[in-house]
Amino acid sequence: MGCIIFNRVANFCRKVLNRDSSTRVPEEQTLQVYQRPEHGISRKDISENALKVLYRLNKAGYDAYLVGGGVRDLLLHKQPKDFDIATNATPEEIKKLFRNCRLIGRRFRLAHILFGRDIIEVATFRGHHSDAPTQVVAPKDNKQKPQISSRSEEGMLLRDNVYGTIEEDAERRDFTINALYYSVKDFTVTDYAQGIEDLNNRVVRLMGDPETRYREDPVRMLRAVRFAVKLDMDIEPITAAPIRELASLMQDIPSARLFEESLKLLQSGQGLETYRMLREYNLFQQLFPILSDHFTENNSSKTEKMIEHILGSTDKRIAEDKRVNPAFIYAAMLWYPMMIRAEEVSFASGLSFYDAFMVASNDILDEQVRSIAIPRRHTTTVRDIWQQQLRFSRRSGKRAFKTMEHPKFRAAYDFLEMRSLFEGSDIKELAQWWNEFQDADYNQRGQMATHINDGGVRRPRRRRPQQQRRKKPPVNS
Repeated sequence: MGCIIFNRVANFCRKVLNRDSSTRVPEEQTLQVYQRPEHGISRKDISENALKVLYRLNKAGYDAYLVGGGVRDLLLHKQPKDFDIATNATPEEIKKLFRNCRLIGRRFRLAHILFGRDIIEVATFRGHHSDAPTQVVAPKDNKQKPQISSRSEEGMLLRDNVYGTIEEDAERRDFTINALYYSVKDFTVTDYAQGIEDLNNRVVRLMGDPETRYREDPVRMLRAVRFAVKLDMDIEPITAAPIRELASLMQDIPSARLFEESLKLLQSGQGLETYRMLREYNLFQQLFPILSDHFTENNSSKTEKMIEHILGSTDKRIAEDKRVNPAFIYAAMLWYPMMIRAEEVSFASGLSFYDAFMVASNDILDEQVRSIAIPRRHTTTVRDIWQQQLRFSRRSGKRAFKTMEHPKFRAAYDFLEMRSLFEGSDIKELAQWWNEFQDADYNQRGQMATHINDGGVRRPRRRRPQQQRRKKPPVNS
């Protein structure tokens, strides 16, 4: 009992001492403004649609800046993937200016300006929030919605729609390298947290107290790893220190949000290196708890070899600007855990391996979806790829021809070929047969199928016992 009371007192003291430390920049970090000749960012490198949004907001009397990753990447001479904007206009005011605007999000209220497939994300400057579980700030007028901030008991921000100034918005940013603002009015870059210095030193540094910031939003741990790998930087030691201990907080993040994050991590073009760093910080294990049971100290299991292979292949395809299917990645990563589960189910229940295979497929995907909400369109493809693996060995009669007609045949064959790198000679021979079968003409395919039929052992055909036909009684005339 005394230990519990002590822990409660300690937690209260820690909260008081760290009040708002998560959102306030240390005093030694001073604002710096870089003029056009000092930073090298040109409007030619900025999306035309982003410039349209900036100009219209400025013309309407609002302050608007290109912010975050777009500025960071331009300073690193990289082509930004997205151009995000921050402004003092509220979401409702933004919507009045743009007919092509839609408001999204409950946790973070955002405006999306739509230009066909191009989406420019506009966020209102964030303000500070208190440690109270719920804070409601009165609107400026009756037309505006109240500003709301709420936390969970663990310190996670559930809603954060409190608006403020650009200075407060900068202090609310997660990493110093993202607290950078570019203005189209005077072409300056404003640095609120020595982010440009960290860019030059190749350091990913979290703003504020790391433990408090991670508790506010555990996804920041994933972002720290992603930025470090993507930008070829090091995570600053104080920023990295709490990650392993707090990694389990990822389990509190909605699975739908983690699906989007997993795509950013695994399909970034540096998926293999990202995976290795995620494992080092015990983060990958939170995203894929099923896989963690198959990890070894020397990375020697089939599961680990398959993960490294598929992520390395994905990085190569992205580098070659080829299409990448998330379902194929998930199918590869979960294949061996599913096969082991199928064997366990078959042994325990006495089911045939095919039936156990189907049960295990559903079980593994259902368990994984609890952590990462893989959409049904992808889980359906995963099941198709897996089920085709059983059909590949059934080549007698017209089965081989029917297998090739399946919509997911090509993906399933590529999967079979990948399996041949890690499994026995029988899988290699099967993959080679299907490779030749695809390249053959119709007559050659028929001969290959006939050869399979002749080489197999034919079972005698069972005939149903014929019942004696009853003679119809003569019709009385």
